Amino acid sequence: MNRKRSLLVALPVLVILVALAFYEYVYLPIKAEVASVKETQTAKANTLQKYLAFVAKKADFEKALARLKDERKADEPKLLSGDTLSLAAASLQSTVKGMITARGGTISSERVEKPEDLGKFKVVSVSIDAVVPDPRALSDALYAMETQTPYLVVRELDSRVRNYTQPRDLMIRLKVSGITGGK
Repeated sequence: MNRKRSLLVALPVLVILVALAFYEYVYLPIKAEVASVKETQTAKANTLQKYLAFVAKKADFEKALARLKDERKADEPKLLSGDTLSLAAASLQSTVKGMITARGGTISSERVEKPEDLGKFKVVSVSIDAVVPDPRALSDALYAMETQTPYLVVRELDSRVRNYTQPRDLMIRLKVSGITGGK
């Protein structure tokens, strides 16, 4: 009877131990894996929702991009043309030179100044020494420089009478600047 009794006691203890071992080594790892998978699914679903919201805004972004491109194209004529700073400086130099010579002036020297930074843009400057036939020609040349597109700015102006006995010709020194795209 002792044996039966010990068997009756040992069998439930053995079943409980097997159940505890199953719970500890099988059920809990599976439960943790399922929780991890659900957490990953939730994170991926949230990411997918964010992507879908971003893709839904694609049309708005394209409209904004098109608007910005149009604004840039509208502002492009206001900048000096030229793929590089050297070409932009040469363009500025020829423009100013043409404005002075078109009004009867002669150029005695011209220099390109060092470009300056202005945020995303570069300021290109040229210094020109010239002789203009009279103050009216100088006034017309300055007006043409200040009112044309691309925008030019006369930063320095020094004018002197060439011959005091016949105060007609003026010797001028100009420093003219323009803005370029900064390439």
